[in-house]
Amino acid sequence: MDDSEATSLAQIRAFLAGSGEVRFSGQRRQEVYGWVEKTLLGQQYASLGRPDKGLVRRYIVRMTGLSRAQVTRLIVGYRKTGRVKAAAYQRTRFPTRYTAVDVELLAYVDKAHGNLSGPATRRILEREHDIYGQAAYARLAAISVAHLYRLRNSAAYRKRNTTYQPTRPTPIPIGERRKPQPNRSPGYLRIDTVHQGDQDGRNINAVDQVTQWEIVAATPQISELWLIPVLEAMLAQFPFVIRGFHSDNGSEFINYNVAHLLDKLLIEQTKSRAYHSGDNGLVESKNGAIIRKYIGYGHIDAQHAEAMDRFHQQYMNPYVNFHHPCAVPTLITEANGKRRRVYLRWATPFELLQEAPNCERLLRPGVTLAELERFAGKESDTEAALAMQRAKRQLLARIGKRSA
Repeated sequence: MDDSEATSLAQIRAFLAGSGEVRFSGQRRQEVYGWVEKTLLGQQYASLGRPDKGLVRRYIVRMTGLSRAQVTRLIVGYRKTGRVKAAAYQRTRFPTRYTAVDVELLAYVDKAHGNLSGPATRRILEREHDIYGQAAYARLAAISVAHLYRLRNSAAYRKRNTTYQPTRPTPIPIGERRKPQPNRSPGYLRIDTVHQGDQDGRNINAVDQVTQWEIVAATPQISELWLIPVLEAMLAQFPFVIRGFHSDNGSEFINYNVAHLLDKLLIEQTKSRAYHSGDNGLVESKNGAIIRKYIGYGHIDAQHAEAMDRFHQQYMNPYVNFHHPCAVPTLITEANGKRRRVYLRWATPFELLQEAPNCERLLRPGVTLAELERFAGKESDTEAALAMQRAKRQLLARIGKRSA
């Protein structure tokens, strides 16, 4: 770059007043800093007044493309040292507590004991120092289990103890970690458990991804004795054939008993992926919009699970699926490629089922569309809601009296 013409403040002021865009062509930082130092020295920056300093500052920003804050830092360094140079990088270093000798001593102890667990090894280090008076263990005696594993993962430790193998999680070959792909076909469930103020008692919520058909059940305990019959009863309440079963990675659904049940019914089992909280987001939203809204957060003892399950079958599930409108998502792709969902329409799950292509062919054997229509027409939406609310108040009153 040739800036030999802009040698005076007047020329710099005229240059800045122009509309042309000029940038320093040097690619290396030292070239840019060298030009800045030459400019400050040539304009005798230290002796300039406040307005003229601002003029030179804007000139440097315009020519180099550096930010105003960066130019200010360069000028401050120039006023202190007379040079413009990059600040020396000073990395923050925490004081080292455990030395290479401690790492070697830890490897020696692990080899001797056959690589015990972290808590057991930490207790051995404490005993070596406190009970047997070994001064070499003074620092290791106070080490935390977490930092003990950090030392075990260091390269220095691995060189001295080649027999150590870190604990590896055991993969469970049940279900596939992926998001279900229903392709607009009903029969792909999202399922989750909702506690009701008790350690064992649970509500189980299953929602179809396409029609939002929802079945809620109650069980006194999350165990094989109770869960498998409840799941079978829930699957039988859906009017269409079930093809997919998706849950989170909780052990109540990711176990061989549930896998055997689904395999017997020819239902594909999938589970949520790590760091993908939206994989099971539909049922999570229904937990709050349906179960928490109508049942609440209050404590219901496990002994009342059977009565609660009858309420779900006779009142809650029919009301939710035939008379309770839910938001229907529409996927919109914007100009930049980003996809988002908007909710422009509300419909009941039964209406969404009727809109499914060839919906009659999707129904379970023994279930007809005419039969479902007759059931939906027995009560109006408000009549079904009042009946559900009345049954709920009676149920909660009986539960409250028995609990008291």
